[in-house]
Amino acid sequence: MAILLGDVAGKTVGRGWVMAAKKQVVGVVGAGVMGVGVCENLLQHGYRPILVDISNDALEGARDQIRRSLGARAMFAKAKGGEPTSTTLEHLTVSTDYQLLAKVDLVIENVNEDIDLKRSVFELLDAVTASACILVANTSCIPITKLGSFTKRPDKVIGVHFMNPVPLKDTVEVIPGCLTSDETIAETRKFLDELGKNYVIVNDSPGFISNRVLMLTINESIFLLHEGVAEAEKVDTIFKSCFGHKMGPLETADLIGLDTILDSLKVLLTCFGDSKFRPCPLLEKMVDAGLVGRKSGRGFYSY
Repeated sequence: MAILLGDVAGKTVGRGWVMAAKKQVVGVVGAGVMGVGVCENLLQHGYRPILVDISNDALEGARDQIRRSLGARAMFAKAKGGEPTSTTLEHLTVSTDYQLLAKVDLVIENVNEDIDLKRSVFELLDAVTASACILVANTSCIPITKLGSFTKRPDKVIGVHFMNPVPLKDTVEVIPGCLTSDETIAETRKFLDELGKNYVIVNDSPGFISNRVLMLTINESIFLLHEGVAEAEKVDTIFKSCFGHKMGPLETADLIGLDTILDSLKVLLTCFGDSKFRPCPLLEKMVDAGLVGRKSGRGFYSY
């Protein structure tokens, strides 16, 4: 199934990018929270994303969510003469067919933080995309060198850890793998410059900088609830009022998704073998109950 909101057939292929009406086509894999945010950010900067997922329902939901979000932003931008939302949405293609990515030169992967799932996706992308295509891993914790090993082009695999919500976060982590080429790094930096993102380049290590620290902070905050030390509101108030954080760690966990938090902690525990990354039993219980945060309507808070 392919829902085409913009015609990408019959366009000329230029060096470095597939061009369509002077819009750059970028592949996006995964129609979850991060994939939706990446697509929205791409549309805002004139790109023509092709969003691919195995679920038709997820694709329909993603398209509706992007429409609503862009519509809300258009209300505030109308006075500035911005492009109408309907026109922007015409630049979006959603599909279950990975073959639509055959001619793109950059794909951003955003699937769940599960190593077996990541392996299957990177093996598939390696098979269907051109050998020169850059494969960008938007992963929370999995080492980029490991993801590159699932392909025949580890020099073309690089990590770009986008922050949530993607359209509102100006800075990303860039993580080259052990075999990522200087050319791939340079092309990725150029792409991020065009997307209006600042970036910090860090060495490849599980969790990188942000999530190696953040996951510990969130997990320890959940232990405070588990042990009855304080309620969620009090934990978050300390971080916001005392440290100037815009969101507390438990509010952040709800935004990210408790299932993603749990998966990330499991990756860190496996990679480092350090018990400090052991997930809190309360976190596991909440994920089992489907109380995973904003996307389910309830986590540490109700939405």
